[in-house]
Order: sequence, then C-alpha cells, then structure tokens
Amino acid sequence: MYDSSDLRKGLKIEIDGEPYVVTQFDFVKPGKGQALYKCKLKNMLTGAQFDRTFRSVDKLNPANLEEFQMEYLYSDGDQYCFMNTTTYGQDFLSRDLVGDDINFLKENTVCNVLFFEDRPIGIALPNFVDLRIASAEQWAKGDTAAGSTKPVTLETGYVVQVPPFIEEGQLVRIDTRSGEYVERVKE
Repeated sequence: MYDSSDLRKGLKIEIDGEPYVVTQFDFVKPGKGQALYKCKLKNMLTGAQFDRTFRSVDKLNPANLEEFQMEYLYSDGDQYCFMNTTTYGQDFLSRDLVGDDINFLKENTVCNVLFFEDRPIGIALPNFVDLRIASAEQWAKGDTAAGSTKPVTLETGYVVQVPPFIEEGQLVRIDTRSGEYVERVKE
C-alpha cells in the first residue's frame, strides 16, 4: 500500500482494477486544510490520460506488474511471438501492443515485456539495436556537403537518415528511443 506522500513521476499504481503510471506530479499546500497531490495519470492498458487530485490521507494500491526478459521469435500476421528466456514459455503480443517498436525488432532480439495480471501490456526495447542496411542509394565521391544525409532502408523496413558514406549491407547502430542513426558497426 502506498501513501499519497509516496507519489512521484513514474510510480505505477492500480485504480479500479487497471494499472496507471504517474506522468506529472505537483504537491500543493494550501494555507488552510490538508496537503493535496495533483497528478496526471496515464492508463497503461488504453493510453488514456486524465488529472486526479489525492489528499494527504489517501492510500493507493501498487499495480500488480511484472517484467520479464523475453526474446522475439517471429511474427504471424499481426501477432508477434515472444519467448520467456527463463521459463521458455511463449506469449503472443498484438500489433497494437508492439506499436512502433516493430521498426527495430528483428528475430532473436531480447527485450523486456511488461505484464499486468499475467497479461502482456507492452515491451521495452534495448536503447540501441544493430540493424543491417537492406537498400541504399549509391554515394558519389565528392558529395561531402557538411551535414548531408541520405535515406536508407533497414532490414526491418524502417527508413532512417544516415551519412552518405554508408552503403548497402553494412551494419548500423540505431537509437530505439529516437529512431535515429548513431554509428556504423564494425564487423
């Protein structure tokens, strides 16, 4: 059980049987009366956000969340199969749960899958992934304008801007948080 004084950004709580994460938090102490905790909450299942105010005497339930390290195996239509690396149990996540992370997900990628009451609700990729360039335009030597980039398509189908010297077949490191090119990976 959490007290309202435990509230902070990133805290995961359960309200009416659903998990929420605190995205913003303000402590207000009016001149008279008890302290108030104004929060912006985000539903971890639906993504809906709303404001809620808690009094200093309120008690909150922690969300029943578990995180497991899982390996992405394959996709079957709009379903993506992940295997728990400890128990070897498999779970399928829908396209909605995987979201834009599918752009950086290739077979055998190990990531963390978040579960609420034994039901997967989201994934967290590593901060950086190494992906191969599937197609890239040729680079003409002498095209060295400062800050110039060109679009390339990665093995997952994602298009990213890279420096002009990057060629098809090379391995590059991508930041999964921003979706941007970081560096060329030596093989």
